[in-house]
Amino acid sequence: MSVNTGRGQLAALTRQLDSQWQQTKEYWRDAKSLEFEKKYLTELTSVVTAAVNHTEDLGKIIARIRSDCE
Repeated sequence: MSVNTGRGQLAALTRQLDSQWQQTKEYWRDAKSLEFEKKYLTELTSVVTAAVNHTEDLGKIIARIRSDCE
């Protein structure tokens, strides 16, 4: 799997999770749902965004290395 493929899959799965969470929030609206969102989902989104950004940089570095080695 290439870096770009992995990055795309990670971003797509995170969007899917967010969509499903939005649907879940229509039925689960109490203090525990807010706690769950703040404790897990907010941090997860932040970490995934950073990972996606870093894998984009990594992909560029790998492409440059391959180009230099040819």
